[in-house]
Amino acid sequence: MIPNNTPITDELIANHGLKPDEYQRILNLIGREPTITELGIFSAMWNEHCSYKSSKIWLKTLPTKGPRVLQGPGENAGVVDIDDGQVVVFKMESHNHPSYIEPYQGAATGVGGILRDVFTMGARPIAAMNALRFGEPDHPKTRHLVSGVVAGVGGYGNSFGVPTVGGEVEFNARYNGNILVNAFAAGLADSDKIFLSEAKGVGLPIVYLGAKTGRDGVGGATMASAEFDDDIDEKRPTVQVGDPFTEKCLLEACLELMKTGAVIAIQDMGAAGLTCSAVEMGAKGNLGVELDLDKVPVREERMNAYEMMLSESQERMLMVLEPSKEAVASDIFKKWGLDFAIVGITTDDLRFRVNFQGEEVANLPIKKLGDEAPEYDRPWVEPKKPDPIPALDLPEGEAVVELLLKLMGSPNVASKRWVYEQYDTYIQGNSAQRPGGDAGVVRVPSSTGEDTKKGLAFSSDVNPVYCEADAYEGGKQAVAELWRNLTAVGAEPLAATDNLNFGNPERPEIMGQFVHAIKGIGEACKALAFPIVSGNVSLYNETNGVGILPTPTMAGVGLLPDIDKMATIAFKDSGEDIILIGSHGTHMGQTLAFNALTGGDYGPPPPVDLAEEKKNGDFVRSLIRNERVTACHDISSGGLGVAVTEMALKGKIGATFSLPKDKVTTLFSEDQARYIVTCKRSDRELILKSAEESGINLEIIGKTGGNFIDFGEKIDLTSLEQAYEGWFPSYMA
Repeated sequence: MIPNNTPITDELIANHGLKPDEYQRILNLIGREPTITELGIFSAMWNEHCSYKSSKIWLKTLPTKGPRVLQGPGENAGVVDIDDGQVVVFKMESHNHPSYIEPYQGAATGVGGILRDVFTMGARPIAAMNALRFGEPDHPKTRHLVSGVVAGVGGYGNSFGVPTVGGEVEFNARYNGNILVNAFAAGLADSDKIFLSEAKGVGLPIVYLGAKTGRDGVGGATMASAEFDDDIDEKRPTVQVGDPFTEKCLLEACLELMKTGAVIAIQDMGAAGLTCSAVEMGAKGNLGVELDLDKVPVREERMNAYEMMLSESQERMLMVLEPSKEAVASDIFKKWGLDFAIVGITTDDLRFRVNFQGEEVANLPIKKLGDEAPEYDRPWVEPKKPDPIPALDLPEGEAVVELLLKLMGSPNVASKRWVYEQYDTYIQGNSAQRPGGDAGVVRVPSSTGEDTKKGLAFSSDVNPVYCEADAYEGGKQAVAELWRNLTAVGAEPLAATDNLNFGNPERPEIMGQFVHAIKGIGEACKALAFPIVSGNVSLYNETNGVGILPTPTMAGVGLLPDIDKMATIAFKDSGEDIILIGSHGTHMGQTLAFNALTGGDYGPPPPVDLAEEKKNGDFVRSLIRNERVTACHDISSGGLGVAVTEMALKGKIGATFSLPKDKVTTLFSEDQARYIVTCKRSDRELILKSAEESGINLEIIGKTGGNFIDFGEKIDLTSLEQAYEGWFPSYMA
């Protein structure tokens, strides 16, 4: 056991992720040398993962308010009104470092953590998503990581009982040493039954709920705030171990408890475990907290105070209890086979006191642990411009067909069916649209459990290659594509959550990417009336100095008033008009096709005209809600050619369409603010008239039908399907 009076050395300080000036700040705040437990507490509260010390100054610039926003950033999750006295509660966060070290448990506990963030607020989870990014397929570790992460996501989500309705899976060599696992969850609650983490009242019991505390995950938040090096395998003990069945019991116990009036405040024990949850609850309520660690339920022998304060064991909660309800609350948790233990009390002295085996092992100013964490305005430089597009003879004739086939069978375009068929996408019985389209859609039962016409759409997006080339335009594009995906199923985009994954912020060029991405995201969210209500920042995603692509993942929620009018991407019938909304594309910079032709990423990404996005998206949504179109798909990676082919493959109906002379550019450019829709001939004139009145650029480019794609060059659907559906199973086999 580590004695609490262990001398604090320079090596100990460095091992806790604290810089010398940060340690001096601690000495100035408390006026003495900290105990080893106090050093651990400061390390947990002041690391990047918990304090956002490098990003806070920029996060404050993002739009977080809107007419439907009931709770923005600062709580466990965001809360947005969806009418009829109901709210949707949602958030996205990262579990990148743990998933690279131990892919199954890292991904599984990422799912578990985000689900707790949602039901801590009083919401029952109804949907999950995940945005996964792996290294190049040929890298010796990639297949192992894909297998473990997908199994972990499915193993936890399926057992817990929440449908996985969407997400992303992409590959790039820049993730070879640092994969990304971004987990999203959303839940439903009544608008007058939301629970917050702010402690209230002096002398009230603080109660530990859920599973017992072990040594797994000790130092996990600090590990997540550092770069990797060749000693990465030594970090395996910092990864938590999850139990989805315990979490399911915890969900039911918490929701039952919340109905009794026993809960004054409640907080998930996530990053930094007992430390972060206790400090945040007390500091938010301007109260002190006193803990007695002898009363904390443990599952390992001889745990010391340091381990108990920093353990990130899963499936745990901390709450402030209404004292008169203690017996009722205790009985609920005993019924569900979970621990219920009074481990502390709220005080009025603004101190964070921790007692263990008759000794006070920590006595710190609680507000300064959070409010006076370092906040850096780190130096940044303008990101470098991408290499110009080289001169290239674009392919013609049969070579264009080969290029389309190559793209449809490439890792970042090919079907992800192998992945999502390992997830239970239909559990709870409300999934109306499963992965593989623009957005997942879930029916919304009323608060009494009755069926309603209402639906919620969920999607996530970012193009890291665009962000590397121009972080500002890439940030705008991530928001715009997310907004388009929700619009393309007929939903009104309500609000977003972000998961900002970057390299080392102490490098000015990385900080420059972060700053520019935030500026782009903020501008897009304002223009599209799409506030950010929750989120997460994940920095130091580097191994041996090689950083990931800047990856500001955006996820969002949209509302469908009538789910029966929802659109899907599949062609529905032969003989229908194929309509391009937006202009024919001209932009080849940073496109998948140009990469396939040259082996590199060149030029600026496609610029984003936010006014055009809004105008075209609102027009498309009105067509869907007035039942004028039979299918809809936004145009993004791979351009028009990939979009039409995906629609054809989903509907098992071909397409014939005409193109301007430059077929490669028209087929594969990735210009923004564009959609493909289909309509019955009887609706054609109404659509054309409506477009003219609304100032929408629109063109009928072809017809559905046959068993081939014909754009002047013909390719049969069977060959395209083999390429599209075959890559992932073949790779994983």
